[in-house]
Amino acid sequence: MSENILDNAQRSVTTSSARNLANTTKTAPQMGAISPRLLLKLLPWVQVDSGTFRVNSTKVELKRGGRIAIEYFNGVPSFKAESLKQIPLFSHFDEDTVIRLARLFETVEVDINSELITEANDEQKFFIVADGQAEVSHKGPHGEDLRISLLGVGEYFGEADLLSDNLASVTVRAVTPSVFLVLKSSELGNIVKDIPDFRSQFQQAVDKHLRLKATLNEHGERHIDLVSGHEEDNIIPETYIDYEEKPKEYSLNTLQTVVRVHTRVSDLYNNPFNQLEEQLRLSIESIKERQEWELINNKHFGLLASVNPAYRITTRYGSPTPDDLDELLSLVWKEPSFFIANPRAIAAFERECTWRGVPPVTTELYGQKIILWRGVPIIPSDKVEVKGQYLTNSGVGTTSFILVRAGEKNQGVVGLHQTGIPGEISPSLSARLMGLDHFGVASYLLTKYFSLAPLTDDAIAVLDNVEVGFYHDYQHRNKVEK
Repeated sequence: MSENILDNAQRSVTTSSARNLANTTKTAPQMGAISPRLLLKLLPWVQVDSGTFRVNSTKVELKRGGRIAIEYFNGVPSFKAESLKQIPLFSHFDEDTVIRLARLFETVEVDINSELITEANDEQKFFIVADGQAEVSHKGPHGEDLRISLLGVGEYFGEADLLSDNLASVTVRAVTPSVFLVLKSSELGNIVKDIPDFRSQFQQAVDKHLRLKATLNEHGERHIDLVSGHEEDNIIPETYIDYEEKPKEYSLNTLQTVVRVHTRVSDLYNNPFNQLEEQLRLSIESIKERQEWELINNKHFGLLASVNPAYRITTRYGSPTPDDLDELLSLVWKEPSFFIANPRAIAAFERECTWRGVPPVTTELYGQKIILWRGVPIIPSDKVEVKGQYLTNSGVGTTSFILVRAGEKNQGVVGLHQTGIPGEISPSLSARLMGLDHFGVASYLLTKYFSLAPLTDDAIAVLDNVEVGFYHDYQHRNKVEK
């Protein structure tokens, strides 16, 4: 028994006691919100000495139509009559005419894979997608179905053929359960009766639209008059390039915060880490995280808000597929720089690639492994938000893929900042001592100036309705042995 007592006796000072006499090895304060912020590194930054950046451009003679804003009253979808004037064909109609047209729309609900319009069978219809997605297709010369477009909420089709006596030249199928606002050509009878020259006005508007479109390029800019040939007596045409009279301007956005540090803390507790420096460092990290969020989500200049409606497409089946990203690349085909997406969206894309047997290659960028698609890097950023019904980091939800062409030389997207500001501690970021209060607390004002500007419409494209919660159920999965 005495041997057992000796065996259990303390033979040395315990490690927990000794730790009180030893210095601990410690880290600087860590912050879980810090991300790679690759967008800030990949964007080329332009110096804006005046505080305002103006994007001069050639004159656009024919602007692309925007999406119709859908509103709901007691669960019934509708839209404001004046929004019809966003459609180029209706832009010259008077107020009374567009109001009467708006009243003729009826709500039609369609189940998934059901047809709203059948080619060569139904009358012509002008429709607006109020909810869901619709695929517009046409029979090709070999009898195959060729997709013309995939339409999402607020997009429309069929306005040019509204008064045509021919049967529908397209088939419109609901890819998801959908709701449409539909105007049938037969419903225009009363307007034609009340406004005797309505049909001729409408046809003249269509003809004028088509004639104008024939003189413009795909961006709505007028063609330059040129002569081509070997004849020596050709008269050389005269031409000029017109500019937009009211070009877009971008003012530098401001992010500010005041960091407060008690002098007692900065005086007595600065070893081994300087308290003031750490407070400023973590605050600057938070400012840069918010800066990346603003560059993507700001309603005035962010990437998602800056994209032209013509360069916004939607997924066909929800999950982001190689076909969807190829479609994005067909929009921003002139030297695309990078995709940017939420990590969960990238994982969903990789699942689709694995399912098809085409896993994307990887590369290293700023010390981080990322994947490429068609040679274009896919940059992860949690600032591209996932919007869903759950507040946790899992569950269903939709987000977007963004494709960007960057650089002033490429007429792409550029970041805007102003270096050389008073108190600058990094480009376009200043720290200023505001003084001490009567409690001995020092206040430091941190200010970040920045913005973003797309130089042309085709510099950004967005893939919407990207579902991140779908997983394939492989048939060769492990089965429980009986």
